[in-house]
Amino acid sequence: MIKSQLRKYYLSKRKAISAEEIVIKSRQITDLFFQNFDLLKVENIHIFLPIIKHNEINTWLIIRRLQHKFSKIVILIPKIIPEIFGIENFPFDEKKLVENKWGILEPSGENQDKIQPKEIDLVIIPLLIFDKNGNRVGYGKGFYDRFLQQCNPKTLKIGICLEEPLELIEDINKFDVKMDFCITPDKIYTFKHNLKA
Repeated sequence: MIKSQLRKYYLSKRKAISAEEIVIKSRQITDLFFQNFDLLKVENIHIFLPIIKHNEINTWLIIRRLQHKFSKIVILIPKIIPEIFGIENFPFDEKKLVENKWGILEPSGENQDKIQPKEIDLVIIPLLIFDKNGNRVGYGKGFYDRFLQQCNPKTLKIGICLEEPLELIEDINKFDVKMDFCITPDKIYTFKHNLKA
């Protein structure tokens, strides 16, 4: 299937998942992340804030555990720049969150220092579905592909997904950025064989 068909199917499938199931699967993904990745050398982590009403994985669980156990890590969250389909990164500050026109919480950016993509060590990426080659289907606007292209080649790109992978996404193009890993509730998929989780 092509990305537009997959996007429609998995958005519909996600809507049918119960809130209780989202909680359970989010915890499983969070546990796998902390059990399998060495964060001691990580300085900056980019992570998206979930749209709870859209049944996204609850990344607040990851954020809270980072704050509790890895307080030296700077947590960065995205601010959408719709005019250029871009993302800016600001340090997480709960007091400076505002709701954008899509109902997504994001940093206001006021009196905050913007962090450049090249400075980020690890990115946690939202997606709907992925394949066994590390390609992903997102929401279709290309925000994350543009952002990931600006990151350091050594930046770890880790997707999180409620679904297990497909064999192949058919219409991959040169602008699509592959993930290094993807975490589902049941396991971690590795796409760069020279990297070890």
